Amino acid sequence: MNPVFSDVEVPGGALRVARFGTGPRLIVAVHGITASLMAWNAVARRLPAEWSLVAMDLRGRGHSAGLPGPYGLRRQAEDVNLVARSVGAESDLVLTGHSMGAYVAVLAAAGHDYARVVMIDGGLPLPLLPGLDPDETLNTTLGPALARLSQTFPSTGAYVDFFKAHPAFAGNWNDEVEEYVLYDAVGPEGEVRSRVRQEPIRQDGRWLLTEGEAVAAALHAVKSPLSLLRAPRGLLDQPVGMIPDELAAAWREQLPALEDDLVEDCNHYTILFQDRCASLVARHLTR
Repeated sequence: MNPVFSDVEVPGGALRVARFGTGPRLIVAVHGITASLMAWNAVARRLPAEWSLVAMDLRGRGHSAGLPGPYGLRRQAEDVNLVARSVGAESDLVLTGHSMGAYVAVLAAAGHDYARVVMIDGGLPLPLLPGLDPDETLNTTLGPALARLSQTFPSTGAYVDFFKAHPAFAGNWNDEVEEYVLYDAVGPEGEVRSRVRQEPIRQDGRWLLTEGEAVAAALHAVKSPLSLLRAPRGLLDQPVGMIPDELAAAWREQLPALEDDLVEDCNHYTILFQDRCASLVARHLTR
């Protein structure tokens, strides 16, 4: 399934958008902090024929990298709602987001009328601990994903090899991961780099780490059916996931209607790419 690309006008320029599939029922999908719309290619390929998935390169990423700031998750959420309105009535759309994209989806859905909202390994507030610097916290938590943004590589193959060495993808490589990586690579041989710009990442990351109260308020304001899919392992394939059991349990108490499911045997990245995990996500989105 090859995506069909288009652009949607947003403040400051145009956002790159891709539609996977031709089915009339629609999912609008939001990627993570250093990712791109191709993060959804594996899930999209596992959708039933009557469904399509619309994803975008967020401001500062992919083919939307040139869009100006200010950034921050509220701005990204405004862009998401503009994309959603360009493809259909909100009440007919399933809205989903992965990682940072789950937080953006929550902010986008607050005060809006989406058919359903599905958070994938994100969306629950992650408050910054007292005394910790947001930039240092980003460096620690994102690790290789953030490091690559300041690097250049001798070839596209070397860029792919960098991802193959990432702990989350070791032993989990497939063609769809490679398509995702190749979409992100830009530049001539000897100067290959990521399309993602550092400053939007920093601004969005600071917002995410310091605006936990705003995320919490948005969660309470979401009136659409709300569900969470979690990976049991983390960004670096560590045994504690990004949304641990204790955090999920605390939010189930606050939001009794929240549906919380653990997608077994995957990590923060492979929940979207590994065949069994991506199939489960696709079934959940379209049930």
